[in-house]
Amino acid sequence: MPTPATNSGLRDNHTRGTVADFLKGEIRDGSRLSVVSAYFTIFAYDALKDCLDRIDHLDFLFGEPSFVNRLDPSKTEKKAFIIDADGLELANKLQQKRVAKECADWIERKVDIKTIKQSNLLHGKMYHVATAGVEDAILGSSNFTVRGLGLGNGDNNIEMNLIVDGNRDRQELKQWFDELWSNPNLVKDVKQEVLQYLKQLYENNAPEFIYYKTLFHFPQRSRRRPLRPDAGRNPPRGSVRAVVRPPRRIRTRLALLRIEAAPPPAVAPAEEPRSPATSAAVIHWRLHNL
Repeated sequence: MPTPATNSGLRDNHTRGTVADFLKGEIRDGSRLSVVSAYFTIFAYDALKDCLDRIDHLDFLFGEPSFVNRLDPSKTEKKAFIIDADGLELANKLQQKRVAKECADWIERKVDIKTIKQSNLLHGKMYHVATAGVEDAILGSSNFTVRGLGLGNGDNNIEMNLIVDGNRDRQELKQWFDELWSNPNLVKDVKQEVLQYLKQLYENNAPEFIYYKTLFHFPQRSRRRPLRPDAGRNPPRGSVRAVVRPPRRIRTRLALLRIEAAPPPAVAPAEEPRSPATSAAVIHWRLHNL
């Protein structure tokens, strides 16, 4: 991890220290945090869990109104709220349910979350820490993500952040944040929406729910395109596959989801019940034969 230059107030996650090290050094038992960021990721929380669990309270302000998209681990490549891992390795991906549940419990107890209402209105990133009357702050370009905070394994973003070293400036920065936070014309509360979305990440859903939810979210162009030849297989009459064939990326994702689900009793194609839409076993068979 980068070592800060002597007496430097810069934190670039490269040669002048990381924002994560700043937060670890300033957060104490009972600290109160105020944060502005376009992104929040559950794996950034997990990496800082030891110190974040010690805080008294966090006010988190999203700088973009498209926050739900920025919470979803499957959408890290999109500019929209991510709760995901910024290119973390598969080992962390497999921990997603545990981390999402722990993060949701922490948010429920200690965090309030609001978002700016207008897109492309708020661009700054800020971390303000207040502990027993002592204030510390850093501001610049780092989002609350693994690479944005300098927590990556050699693949951190090179950022530009500056520690605020004057008491007057730190107080004025907190005043600026409070003015935004309390302005109903500029911001709205989204804590329950965030918690609801996290719940989807850690809950175990039935295979048929996952299957039909995935079909529902197909891109429209995938729904409209002609059916491809079925490579010699004749799907059961009335099966979803006879109506639409998902693109390869969707079939791959469904296969991964199937690994997490408890396998239902095997059902041979010839033994398919007459009510396939209500049978988890049949859904499992169809997923297997996508």
